[in-house]
Amino acid sequence: MSEIPPSTSYTPPPPPPAPPGGPAPGQNSDRGLMIVLSYLGLLSLIPLLTKKDDADIQWHAKNGLVLGLAYIPIWIVLFVVGIILPGPLKLILLPVQCILPILWLVVDIMAMVKGLNQQRMRIPLVTDLAEKM
Repeated sequence: MSEIPPSTSYTPPPPPPAPPGGPAPGQNSDRGLMIVLSYLGLLSLIPLLTKKDDADIQWHAKNGLVLGLAYIPIWIVLFVVGIILPGPLKLILLPVQCILPILWLVVDIMAMVKGLNQQRMRIPLVTDLAEKM
C-alpha cells in the first residue's frame, strides 16, 4: 500500500459559488424586507429612517408612506358622505367603500413586486407628492 508522504500538504477545494437569487454585490440581504415594509403603511417609516444611504429603498419608502397616508383622507371623505347621503343613495356608495381597500391592496402588492424586481412603479399623484418630500 502506498502512503502519503508526511511532507505533502492538503489544500481543500474552493467553496462553491453563491446560489442565484441571492443579494447582488453591494446590496444588503435585508433589501427585500425593506421594500416590503415600504408599502405597509406606517411601517414604511422603518426603511425611511434606517436605510438613509440607499436611494432606491428611500424612493420606495416615500412612495409607500404617501400611498398609505393618501388612503386615510379618501376613507374619511367616503365615510362622511355615507353618513350624509339618504338611504337609497348609500347603496351606490357601498360598492365603492368595498372596492377601495381591495384596490389599495392590489396597488401595494404590485408596487412590492416591482420593487423586489428592482423596478419602480410610478403611481400618478402619489409619486409626484413623494418626490417633493
